[in-house]
Amino acid sequence: MAVTIEEVKKIAKLAKLEFKEEEIEKFTQQMNDILNYMEQLSEINTDDVEPLYHVIEVGNVLRNDEVKQSFPKEVILKNAPVKEKDFILVPKVIE
Repeated sequence: MAVTIEEVKKIAKLAKLEFKEEEIEKFTQQMNDILNYMEQLSEINTDDVEPLYHVIEVGNVLRNDEVKQSFPKEVILKNAPVKEKDFILVPKVIE
């Protein structure tokens, strides 16, 4: 499986990236090198290897919830550029 220059151009367009022609040729070669390496890895016998999610054993480090003193509501609202009653108004970001 090889990546063509046209496919690299299509990927760049989908990612909204612009490249010079020599960069596209370089990326094409690099992507093909990566795919060739992946093919080499697929030849390795992994029948006795147990699947894992991380190279080392990790776990979530969670802290206990603690109630702490906060700023008074009036101080926070005083610094808000736009407010209405007890709320900070922010611009709409979803259409």
